[in-house]
Amino acid sequence: MIQTGVRVSELTRLHVGDVHLGTGRHIRVEGKGRKRRATPLTGETTALLRQWLAERAGAPEDPLFPTRQGRALSRYTVGLLISKYTDAALAGCPSLMAKRVTPHTMRHTAAMLWRAKGVDIATIALLLGHESTQTTHIYEHADPALKEEAVARTTPLGIKPGRYRPSDTLLAFLDGL
Repeated sequence: MIQTGVRVSELTRLHVGDVHLGTGRHIRVEGKGRKRRATPLTGETTALLRQWLAERAGAPEDPLFPTRQGRALSRYTVGLLISKYTDAALAGCPSLMAKRVTPHTMRHTAAMLWRAKGVDIATIALLLGHESTQTTHIYEHADPALKEEAVARTTPLGIKPGRYRPSDTLLAFLDGL
């Protein structure tokens, strides 16, 4: 989810036959309004999916991620799994304690990672299956690095970009108020 940005409902509807690991590796996703899109896969995700598909040994119409009974995972179960593995990760990353990690957080993180790598908003909207780029613009507003970059571009000519650092004299004056 964090690599593809798929919605939890899209993840639970994936079938073995929706995964294409040859040239142009991707998954075929059915999004809101039964709209279909292809979401590209990284090399790392492709390698993991190859292993999973070999272990899974399912038919093309079988759920990609089944329950023990062979049915598709529910949205609720995906949430439980994310909670379980978030709790397990707390030992190595205590800062997770202050965060709420959900399936939608994974989707949001994927969009933020793409944005940080310089992927344009229109492409991110396509990858996420957004009807309009307006929906995708929330990811621009959430990234402090992008905000700082924009401020740096507005710096007057001849002024070194960066954060303002008051002099010791000014700080002493302000402390005396």
